[in-house]
Amino acid sequence: MDGGAAPLTLPACLVAALVAEATAAAPREACGLLVGHGHDVHRIVPAANVDPSPTRYTIDPAAHFAALRDARRDGLAVIGAYHSHPAGGSRPSPADTAEAAPDFLYVIVGLVPSPAVAAWRLVDGNFVGLGLVRT
Repeated sequence: MDGGAAPLTLPACLVAALVAEATAAAPREACGLLVGHGHDVHRIVPAANVDPSPTRYTIDPAAHFAALRDARRDGLAVIGAYHSHPAGGSRPSPADTAEAAPDFLYVIVGLVPSPAVAAWRLVDGNFVGLGLVRT
């Protein structure tokens, strides 16, 4: 599931935080940003989901700009986004594929049948699974 790309490293405490956030937000999708360097996530930035749909997400633009500013201040970057699938697994949906950007990393937290976390990158219009290393 690595698609020839480097795995995403994510501290175990952040994996637990993502699952907790996804569980608390259900039945709506949780969402936020991944801050780090390269394929290494240093922190997550939860954001309000401003999409009224229970099956989609839109990160609050103000939260996105604040995360960009804070990351830059700390010598880091916003390297991706995360969201949850409260009624499904951790594979990207057709809507995820349609709205994804190729320069971003994506983490999806699926809650059904049980919590699962997976990392993805868009390559040539298709999502490629990345390995996920919990540190």
